Amino acid sequence: MAISASDAGSGDWAHEQEVAVAAAEEAGAMLRSRFRQAHTVDRKGEDGDVVTDLDLAAEKLILARLQTHFPHERILSEEAGLFDAVGQRTWLVDPLDGSNNVAIGLTAYAVGIGLCVDGAPVVGVVHEPVTGSTWRAALGQGGWCGSRRLTGPTGEVPRSGPVVAWTQGHAVGRSDATARALRGALELRSRRVLQLWAPLLGWSMLARGTVDAYVGYCAEGIDFPPGALLAAETGVEFRTLTGGDFQVGFSGPDSGRSFVAGRAEMIPYLLDLVADAVPA
Repeated sequence: MAISASDAGSGDWAHEQEVAVAAAEEAGAMLRSRFRQAHTVDRKGEDGDVVTDLDLAAEKLILARLQTHFPHERILSEEAGLFDAVGQRTWLVDPLDGSNNVAIGLTAYAVGIGLCVDGAPVVGVVHEPVTGSTWRAALGQGGWCGSRRLTGPTGEVPRSGPVVAWTQGHAVGRSDATARALRGALELRSRRVLQLWAPLLGWSMLARGTVDAYVGYCAEGIDFPPGALLAAETGVEFRTLTGGDFQVGFSGPDSGRSFVAGRAEMIPYLLDLVADAVPA
């Protein structure tokens, strides 16, 4: 799958990128400075997921910037929910991807902001506060970190097996048979399987080529489009777990957002890898 301009209109998206980068980096600076003072303020669901005070503080900063520059556009944010509006443009905000990591003092977290038009991503920004790195992409313009263009993974299957990032949605239970089978298959035929509790970091690693592939099961909708666009702009392709066409977007249930992602040369290996784990 490739995200094409016909899916989401056309534009250079320069202003949108500039605002999203500034918002992500402002939130990231705050997160970095207050990391050691983070505390849990709420728990989401029964699976142990948490919300910290830093989630809410970062979200407030990002929303303020977006609403200043784009006051009449829809925003869907991880904690605040939906700020509805009429139109085809929707901003997606994950103010702190990796809240569970932060809550236990693990420095693996990111800020993600995306813009979708008619449901398809056209701008994606991932910022890592720990290193100060920002990765960005706009539809048809490649993925970038500063002035350096990202080239993505090579597509070759290493003899020792690929390094694969894995993500699953918050609603996936520990006893989910398909999730367990997929993780088992990945462990058997991959050199490493990374479950980072911060999916956006996995996307930045794929776009940089430091991991070979990504496999997701019932992935969350808000952080998925900006990270997936970043990877797609470096040549990464997407398929469903059974090899069908996969549409990158945020709408619809999480149960429909299961995929393999990698260079075209990697896709057959990934599909063979997961084949026995996917129900017929």
